Amino acid sequence: MFGYVQPDSPYLFKKDEVLYKALYCGICKSIGKGCGQLARTALTYDMAFISALVHNIRHEDVTIKKERCALHIIKRRAVAQTDDTAVLLGCINTVLAYYKLLDDKADGDGKGCLRHLYKKGLKNAVKKHPEAVKIIREQMQKQSELEKSGCAVIDMACEPTAEMMQRLSVYILGEYSTPHTERLFYCLGKWVYLADAVDDYEKDVKKGSYNVLYKAFGNNDREQAFCENREELNFVFDSLFADMRLNLSNIRFAFNHDLTDNVILRGIPVRTRRLIGCQNCKPQKKNKYRANSAYGE
Repeated sequence: MFGYVQPDSPYLFKKDEVLYKALYCGICKSIGKGCGQLARTALTYDMAFISALVHNIRHEDVTIKKERCALHIIKRRAVAQTDDTAVLLGCINTVLAYYKLLDDKADGDGKGCLRHLYKKGLKNAVKKHPEAVKIIREQMQKQSELEKSGCAVIDMACEPTAEMMQRLSVYILGEYSTPHTERLFYCLGKWVYLADAVDDYEKDVKKGSYNVLYKAFGNNDREQAFCENREELNFVFDSLFADMRLNLSNIRFAFNHDLTDNVILRGIPVRTRRLIGCQNCKPQKKNKYRANSAYGE
């Protein structure tokens, strides 16, 4: 994951903020247990959200205790205790970080050399969850091949990452997996890929790296490209938001799901709007069928 999944903090209940941070610390410790201490440096809040989502769907309550850690020696912090699900998510986080850096290396990004930090963690993940590693490896390879071909079709370019998240959800959720959970994770994967393309547009243009939005829009100026193709961007993201809402409403949760609702229904649209920007665009005529657009119109 890339760190794009965030809650809409002003609308996050205090209890959910505490849970969110506890899950973050819990995944951090679980990564250390499953993949080694160096692998903990790759942790993002994305996986804390996935942890909340998965534990709830799998009907697995989390135990939270006050603990100290290397970064917070003096004051104890709320930490979700390690369980098998958290270790699995920690392994997936490590493998995703490794292959993302491997992709950065292929793009000529200096950050790619950091992948060596996660080689030991990758080996541990292969021992513990070979099927999950296989899914990630296969889909990342498909993603790489598609990008090398210069694919300019937005939906097609997102497919390997979206399918990777869908297949991982089946593996993670097991008997609790349903067509609705599969579709939700598919949409999350697609959104993350597109959010990364939006965020890296300028950088990719400068470096000559692949970016599906640049391939589709063909404009070196980021703001101009997004303004000229605002309607298409709205449609792509609004379709994703609608799909997420529909499938979320059909998933059976065991516990309170205010946290995950906040992230999916509010946090992701808000994050999208901030990433895209386009503050200088001329206002477009409102479409009554797209009241909750990616731009918040």
